[in-house]
Amino acid sequence: MKVLPFKIPKPENNALIYQEDIEVVFYDKLHQHDEIQISFIEKGNGTLLVGDKISSYAKNDIFIIGSNLPHAFKSDKNVEEKSKMLSLFFTETSFGESFFELNELAEINHFFSKSLQGLILKSNKTEIINNFLKLKNASKLERFILFLEILKTASNTKSEPLSTFVYNKKYSDIEGKRMRNVFDFTIENANQRISLDDIANVANMTKNAFCKYFKKRTNKTYVSFLTELRIENACKLLNTEKDLSINEIAYKVGFNNISNFNRKFKEVKKVTPLSYKNL
Repeated sequence: MKVLPFKIPKPENNALIYQEDIEVVFYDKLHQHDEIQISFIEKGNGTLLVGDKISSYAKNDIFIIGSNLPHAFKSDKNVEEKSKMLSLFFTETSFGESFFELNELAEINHFFSKSLQGLILKSNKTEIINNFLKLKNASKLERFILFLEILKTASNTKSEPLSTFVYNKKYSDIEGKRMRNVFDFTIENANQRISLDDIANVANMTKNAFCKYFKKRTNKTYVSFLTELRIENACKLLNTEKDLSINEIAYKVGFNNISNFNRKFKEVKKVTPLSYKNL
């Protein structure tokens, strides 16, 4: 299976694709596809990588991932219960070249430009979730109507971008494999010391070449990316391991200096670790 680009299995004559993922671990390889993806997390927790940004996902989250936006869902380890994600896949031309240009659909036109960086929806979630839960047993016509309802609600809800930068070229297979290896290694070893020489070796590049390569494709340095991942891991522990001290969490996620952890945490999250823990 090619990692990038990734082909969504498409039933014959189906313009709209509905998919259920019920797994202990979702498909977690960095990939991209032409289709826009709207996903509802019915069960599960983990790490979401979209474009240049690391975030978390949890039950009842709703994500929109734009066309050809590289992404990966990394389910939390040591979880026995299966995760469940419901998704819709479609393109701007799935229903005809000019379908979304119809005057009747004008109120959702801005949806496509917003989706380029990916979105997490922040309001009107109950309405969208209820429609998602109806999709499985719906006829094809009913599913299409539900899709339009979901699209309408998603177009008019509060949201936050998932990525701050979009590399506007498709990854080649070689690039896709290289970036996948870099992200996989980083996520698996974020709590350990990772030097630029280490990660450059993973990418099979010299250190200087790797730094330029990574910055061009993510608009940030590798060190910044690693720091953001560690901060995201710290947030999970702050939310779930209330008995751990701030110091313990800092060292557990890969920081060897508590003052540096506090400074970097506030830079990324705009609050101190203690304030975040008490939210």
